[in-house]
Amino acid sequence: MGLVSYGSIEEAVKGCFGTDVNIEDSRSVGGGDINSARLLMLSDGRSVFIKYNSASNSAFFDAEEEGLSAIADTGVIKTPELFCKGMDPDKGISFLMMEQIVTGAPGQNTWYEMGRQFAGMHLADTTRYVKGGRFGFLHDNYIGATRQINTPFDNWIDFYRECRLKPQFRMAERALDEQAVKNCVRLMDKLGDILTEPEKPALLHGDMWGGNHLIDRDGNAVLIDPAAYVGHPEADIAMTELFGRMPHGFYEGYHEKIPAQAGYDDRRDIYNLYHVMNHYNLFGGGYLSSALSIIRRYAG
Repeated sequence: MGLVSYGSIEEAVKGCFGTDVNIEDSRSVGGGDINSARLLMLSDGRSVFIKYNSASNSAFFDAEEEGLSAIADTGVIKTPELFCKGMDPDKGISFLMMEQIVTGAPGQNTWYEMGRQFAGMHLADTTRYVKGGRFGFLHDNYIGATRQINTPFDNWIDFYRECRLKPQFRMAERALDEQAVKNCVRLMDKLGDILTEPEKPALLHGDMWGGNHLIDRDGNAVLIDPAAYVGHPEADIAMTELFGRMPHGFYEGYHEKIPAQAGYDDRRDIYNLYHVMNHYNLFGGGYLSSALSIIRRYAG
């Protein structure tokens, strides 16, 4: 069952926490590149975190709910508790209300335990998240502000080609010269010789850079802002290395449960190509030259 939806933030507070509870104060907090966010201080003493966007962008929160719920349902790694969502037509906003994570410092075993928990998520059963295939997700969702295609496929390499790389190449097509286009085509043709099929499909966070986890006051890792889907676990691990690696303990804990496959280092940049291309398509700049360098290297 999905979250209850309300017609205003004030109505949502009363519906979730009691008709006698009011918003006493609020302050703006970081919400990422896509959404805005506020911390609401309530009359019963609690604080809650709310993300909001325009009413026309309510699909962002439907997707976030689905992704966080899927990760939470594995029962192995923490996510913020979701309270409700809604759309306020008078204010022209949509919103998602969730637990405020009070952050703290990592403990001695935080990163090791996070790695083990992350591997546990990758080992969880995925059949409920894909209908009509082994890879994909229940619905399309978002990687940043880009629509992420999750059409089901039985074959991981086909899924990655058709639903990850090709859409990014099409979005960047006007910026590619003739040689770059040829290299993209050659890379797509060679993908089956570069990537491997996983031993089993894995539920992925999908956007696992360093800004998408928190450490709570008890020293537990908390995953936030997923772009969840079912795929190859290497795709998640690769992104943990894209903008700076996680602490060593994370990989130690992870690989105790899921040993690294031979040749992973040779495949890592193919997985990160998706994110580099997406950053170019969202933000422009030097990401294109980085992406073209990866493409040339693998196209041969």
